[in-house]
Amino acid sequence: MREKVRVAAVQAEPVWLDIDGTTEKTVHLIAEAAAGGADLVAFPETWIPGYPVFLWSYPVYEQMQFVARYHANSPTIDGPQIARIREAAQRHAITVIVGFSEKDGGSLYMSQAVIGPEGEIIQQRRKLKPTHAERTLFGEGDGSDIKVLDTPLGRLGALQCFEHLQPLTKYAMYAQNEQIHVAGWPCLGILGNVPALSPESIMACSQTYALEGSAFVITATQIMSDDGARKFPTADGGPTPVYTGGGGYARVYGPHSGLITEPLDPTEEGIVYADLDLADIDLAKNTVDPAGHYARADVTRLIFDDTPRTPVIRRSTMPKAPARTEPSFEPDLQWDGATETEPPAHV
Repeated sequence: MREKVRVAAVQAEPVWLDIDGTTEKTVHLIAEAAAGGADLVAFPETWIPGYPVFLWSYPVYEQMQFVARYHANSPTIDGPQIARIREAAQRHAITVIVGFSEKDGGSLYMSQAVIGPEGEIIQQRRKLKPTHAERTLFGEGDGSDIKVLDTPLGRLGALQCFEHLQPLTKYAMYAQNEQIHVAGWPCLGILGNVPALSPESIMACSQTYALEGSAFVITATQIMSDDGARKFPTADGGPTPVYTGGGGYARVYGPHSGLITEPLDPTEEGIVYADLDLADIDLAKNTVDPAGHYARADVTRLIFDDTPRTPVIRRSTMPKAPARTEPSFEPDLQWDGATETEPPAHV
C-alpha cells in the first residue's frame, strides 16, 4: 500500500441519454486524469447515460417518452461500453470508479464499477436503496454491495448519493477501516432550491462522512448546462422545470474533514486533484474512531448481513447436503447375563 496517492474527481456533463457519446467522453477524461498524474479517477452517480432528471420533472405518464431511451442507453456490465472503459484504465494504468445505469435483463440498477489499473473489475456494486422517485426506475442492491476493498492504493470504498444519509450503511463502511472513499453524486443543479437536496446539504453529507469515518472523501458530480436542461424539455421545448443551474461540486475532503482542493465554478467542466497522505488518517482516528476505540459495543451494535441475495436459487448450484446415515440401534450397555436383572431398554 502506498503512503501517498494522487486522486482525481470529475466534474462534467454527460452526453445525456447517449451511451456511446458518454463512454467516449469517459475515455477522454480517464486519459486527462492519468496525464495529470492521478492514480485514481472518480466519476459521478449514473454518469452513463446521465442522471434520469425526468424522474423528478414530470408525472409518470409524461415520463414514458424518456424511459425506453434510458433503458436503451444503459450499459450491461459485460457490454462493449464498460469494456472500452476497462481498456482505457489498463492503457493508462489508473484505477477508475465509474457510476452507470446498469441494465441486467429487463431491470436497471444504479451501479458503480471499480476498475483496477490492469483493467480488471475489482467490484461491481449497486445502490442499496434508490432514493424516492428513483425507485420507479431502478432495483435495489444487497448487503454484499457494502464493501471496502483492499487495494494497492489503500482500503477503498464507494457509495452513491443519499446512501451517505444512511447511518447504518455508513457505519458498516467505517467498520471495514475505509481509507479512501468515493462519493458519487448526480447533477446538483436540479432541485437545488429544496434545502434537503441543495448543494450545501449534500456537501455537508460528504464532509461529515470524512469526519466520522476519518477517511479521504472524493466527491464527483455531474453538471447540467442550459442546453442539457433542454434534453428533458417541457411541452413548449423549455428546460426541465427542476433545473437550477450548474451543479458541479467536485472536491476532496481530508480525514480531518477539511477541504483539500480548490473548487471549480459550478458551471465549469474539469477535474480536481489531491495528493493524499494516508498517514493523516492515524491522527484523525486518534481523536474520534466511531467503529473503533470510540465505540460502545456494550450499548449499541450493528447487525450487518453482507450475504449476496438473488431472487432465484437453482438446485444445481446449491451445496449438496451431507449423506444420510442410518441410526445405530446397538445397545449403549452390553449385558453379559451374569446378573438376574434385564438389560436396560434401548431408546
